[in-house]
Amino acid sequence: MECREVEDLLGAYLDSELEPAVSTSVRDHADTCTTCRQRLANLESIGRMVRRAPYYQAPAGLRAQVIHGRARSAATPHWLAWTAAAVVVASLTGSIVFVRSATRAPDPVDAVAQEVVSSHVRALMGAHLFDVQSTDQHTVKPWFLGKLDFSPPVTDLAQAGYPLTGGRLDYLAGHPVAALVYTRGQHTINVFVWPEASDAVRSSDARAIRGFHVRHWVREGTSYWAVSDVNDAELDQFVHALQQ
Repeated sequence: MECREVEDLLGAYLDSELEPAVSTSVRDHADTCTTCRQRLANLESIGRMVRRAPYYQAPAGLRAQVIHGRARSAATPHWLAWTAAAVVVASLTGSIVFVRSATRAPDPVDAVAQEVVSSHVRALMGAHLFDVQSTDQHTVKPWFLGKLDFSPPVTDLAQAGYPLTGGRLDYLAGHPVAALVYTRGQHTINVFVWPEASDAVRSSDARAIRGFHVRHWVREGTSYWAVSDVNDAELDQFVHALQQ
């Protein structure tokens, strides 16, 4: 089997939907192909994340209404009551609360964090995790020359347990950026790097978005964003090692 065929079958392989012979061929190919093995590991990681997502059971009353087809008629009076209450509150307060909420400017850092996570997921789900695949920082760093208007710092952290596996060009916050790829066991860590307008040093900002852990810091005029589904402690350890 070729990589293109295997890539199309990985989802069905993980769901045990393939014929035994085809499933064996996919497994044998992944055992000998580093790229497809990484794709398979990424899909397995996303599957684990989805399975860990909280499950909320519908209240018994709502389930009964849906089953008997009365949900719509039962819900309408409540919505009308809440709407009427909202109109009264708005008229009494001069709509101050609602206007402030609607006109509040979005946090640009939050917007970038969402972009970072989306780019991470796209890279894991698709075939574009690498433009250059290598564990040698002296191969990865020169690859960016002429492709960006800055030289991203590239460091192999294999001794710390986070080996460099490659890099790629990406596009975030309205400009091209360097994406450096590291691994921790079966987990992928993407580090997005680009110049920061300010030279001010910012300590690591931690947040979680859609099940992924995100870290952001600024150092020596460079902005760093690290994102992965590794646990908080391991991602903090990675960031500390990279900052050294």
